[in-house]
Amino acid sequence: MDACDLHYKQYGQDGPAVVILHGLFGMLDNWQTFARRLAARKRVYVPDLRNHGRSCHRDAMGYEEMAGDLAHFFDSRGLSSVYLLGHSMGGKLAMYFALLHPDRVGRLVVVDIAPRRYRAGHQEIFDALAALDLRGSRSDIERALLTRIPDRRIVLFLLKNLRRAGREGFVWKMSLPALRAGYERINGWPDVAGQYDGPALFVAGKRSGYIKSGDRELVRRYFPQAKWAELDAGHWVHAERPDELLALTDAFFAE
Repeated sequence: MDACDLHYKQYGQDGPAVVILHGLFGMLDNWQTFARRLAARKRVYVPDLRNHGRSCHRDAMGYEEMAGDLAHFFDSRGLSSVYLLGHSMGGKLAMYFALLHPDRVGRLVVVDIAPRRYRAGHQEIFDALAALDLRGSRSDIERALLTRIPDRRIVLFLLKNLRRAGREGFVWKMSLPALRAGYERINGWPDVAGQYDGPALFVAGKRSGYIKSGDRELVRRYFPQAKWAELDAGHWVHAERPDELLALTDAFFAE
């Protein structure tokens, strides 16, 4: 498997190693403030996953490939075992990796996602991004995107992916073609057996709708030691309730 050398940032020098995995259309920048605060007592690594941020672009985009990238990242950094935290797509990757390599995950935190297939819900975003003319100013691009996606918070989140390309305007840091081609796999859940018997914390956003009534039983099949917490937030729990999520994570890692 052609593993990516993931671009990353590290915060802190002492204590247990923590790796934070972002979600679809995200990048390590989304977690920098959280990582800095967590790094008071930890060594925190935040990578850009493949086809996101400043990491490599590859045609293949599934959890199998991303788990290979993550194993390569651990090996390259000399990380034999880490505390692993993932949100959304990154949460699925964290779960899958823990099931494949339970000896390499000391503790697991999964934010607002379950180990199952989700209904496709990002097609409007893909269509809107593909239709943008990136030759204008950033303000022009923002206004155009707002006509297709009226939620300014989501628009600003997506526009973090823009990179200036000289006089030609902007380009995307992420690989939209690879993400769109791999979207079916990202929405799904890989065929994986076994259990992760280590400590696991699942944090749900009360207003997000990503965690359904049957998900707790499903999680327990894979993660029998799972604990649950719920915060008054939508899907972007770390952006809406950073203090509460940090307190939960810090306390769980200290157990």
